[in-house]
Amino acid sequence: MKTTYYGQSALEIVAGGKKLLFDPFISPNPLAKDIDIHSLTPDYILVSHGHGDHVADLLEIAKSSGAKVICIAEIAGWLGTKGIENVHGMNIGGGFNFDFGRVKMVNAVHSSTLPDGSPGGNPAGFLIYAEGKVIYFAGDTALTYDMKLLADENLDWAFLPIGDNYTMGADDAIKASAFINCKNIIGIHYDSFPVIKIDKDEVTEKFIKAGLNLKLPAIGETIEL
Repeated sequence: MKTTYYGQSALEIVAGGKKLLFDPFISPNPLAKDIDIHSLTPDYILVSHGHGDHVADLLEIAKSSGAKVICIAEIAGWLGTKGIENVHGMNIGGGFNFDFGRVKMVNAVHSSTLPDGSPGGNPAGFLIYAEGKVIYFAGDTALTYDMKLLADENLDWAFLPIGDNYTMGADDAIKASAFINCKNIIGIHYDSFPVIKIDKDEVTEKFIKAGLNLKLPAIGETIEL
């Protein structure tokens, strides 16, 4: 299993022989200018919520790739109005077995409105069960006690937002790591805008002092999970 980072919260996980693309915000992000969205060929696109910095490239990639979009029911309905029919709507607490493994939708504390003003339902995170591993993609979220419900999942890796302002910052992400009982963390949702720019050295040092393994992959970098 491996992951490739595309900036902000956009990333791909290859699991069970399938490509899972998360929260595609790539072409409007100057930090990801070297990533050609037309080169991406996902089998699935997982959407945590409706904000533009998570769905900017959703319609174009969904149409060009034919990928199945996994998302909250309200976004699934909205996609139908945009001509995207290959969707799988879910809701918080529900799980489903796909051909690559299992997905469970879990709670996130944030907001969710689509770029055209349509309601985006509740924000969400995802648990991915594949290849004998369990991966947590938190999406955009605050620190929440609901995360403690994941402590028994034996998580191998967790993707946590660390940029602060719109989501939890590094300090709360460290607390979240304890709540979910996971030491292997990949930071997301940082540096794309001035208000979420981080000092990578300072953040890395905080995670090291907490006994955590933090990865901050470069945009376009692939790492093994």
